[in-house]
Amino acid sequence: MTSTAQAHNSGAASAHPDHLGHVIFIAAAAAMGGFLFGYDSSVINGAVEGIRGRYDIGSAGLAQVIAIALIGCAIGAATAGRIADRIGRIRCMQISAVLFTASAVGSALPFALYDLAFWRVVGGFAIGMASVIGPAYIAEVAPPAYRGRLGSFQQAAIVVGIAISQLVNWGLLNAADGDQRGELMGLEAWQVMLGVMVIPAVLYGLLSFAIPESPRFLISVGKHERARGILEEVEGDKIDLDARVTEIEHAMKSEHKSAFKDLLGGGFFFKPIVWVGIGLSVFQQFVGINVAFYYSSTLWQSVGVDPTDSFFYSFTTSIINIVGTVIAMIFVDRVGRRPLALVGSVGMVIGLGLEAWAFSFDLVGGKLPAAQGWVALIAAHVFVLFFALSWGVVVWVFLGEMFPNRLRAAALGVAASAQWIANWAITASFPSLADWNLSLTYVIYTVFAALSIPFVLKYVKETKGKTLEEMG
Repeated sequence: MTSTAQAHNSGAASAHPDHLGHVIFIAAAAAMGGFLFGYDSSVINGAVEGIRGRYDIGSAGLAQVIAIALIGCAIGAATAGRIADRIGRIRCMQISAVLFTASAVGSALPFALYDLAFWRVVGGFAIGMASVIGPAYIAEVAPPAYRGRLGSFQQAAIVVGIAISQLVNWGLLNAADGDQRGELMGLEAWQVMLGVMVIPAVLYGLLSFAIPESPRFLISVGKHERARGILEEVEGDKIDLDARVTEIEHAMKSEHKSAFKDLLGGGFFFKPIVWVGIGLSVFQQFVGINVAFYYSSTLWQSVGVDPTDSFFYSFTTSIINIVGTVIAMIFVDRVGRRPLALVGSVGMVIGLGLEAWAFSFDLVGGKLPAAQGWVALIAAHVFVLFFALSWGVVVWVFLGEMFPNRLRAAALGVAASAQWIANWAITASFPSLADWNLSLTYVIYTVFAALSIPFVLKYVKETKGKTLEEMG
């Protein structure tokens, strides 16, 4: 019996849970990992200048402390799948929550710069785990009829986490009279900013005890009765539970476990489709998007913006990021992935080009001239909006859909690793590049945004409306 026929017989494809609100709660609880992913990734934005002042560190050294978390991200993402297959999805979430909590406490109370760097790596490992386990768990527990909408919770949680971190940073800076090193609760303000993450980290850990284990994992370890109970809980009692369990078992046995060697071939080491995935990942990062989330307050202060205002602009940018993400979620299945990517690339070229132009002017009295200052501010928001409504979401959709079944898991792992490495390269290089020439730095990002247009037109195929089996 084919899995399609089994799905028809079990009634899973049209299953509707008896308590949809409960299923939404389960998906939202799992997406708290995404919230922490966004929060921990961007909270450092508020601490950059405080760390620079506290440890009297130059731009290159500071960049390494900021970027080193991405090494932890790459390791966490690479190992999370195997950990989850061995001990379960829920245990994996609980380990991630503990690491987030430890990182928040350690980062808030470092006794030296290398100690802070260590806790950044720990937090990065937790981010990497959360980036993998959240979407995987939601896909495994969501009823098929609701999988797309519930799966979007992860991306929504990430952008909300970014926004909340910037709002908290702004509030704490105001409480410290605009000084990142001002005293708050016996600590410097930047330390409190990093420490506040304890609250959502503990909440994530508590929520992980309130949601069920993945039925797929339970079946893989022979706990069929528990799996049946959870399937009834999330898909309703109108499906044939025995047929559903058999269907999942059959699908797992027939799956081809993709390995790294499956990706090899073609003229340049990897198969061409793998290079397209790597290209999408690299272009997504090389437009400089994470400069907006890791360094925006420092960027605005470098061109004369008041520290408190710079934190507020970081918050407004993250709100624009949410708006753009919602637009992408609405249109990605309506207009397709390629059109969104192309529209986003054109918008990013305009936004980044205007920023490069504005930053090319000499500072007057430590500030950009008024007209150029406003152009830079508006252009930065335009850039983030067009990124969020296109490449921020579309790349992950492409990576989940574009690879043949026999390659998907391994190819997605390579593409995701390329993304973390590209993220690290931009994050580690920006402070030194900005010290060298801020305008030319943005010209570089503009060039990559422009190059992404012919890349999409020539190499990226539309995946809208195609089944995963049609990918080869």
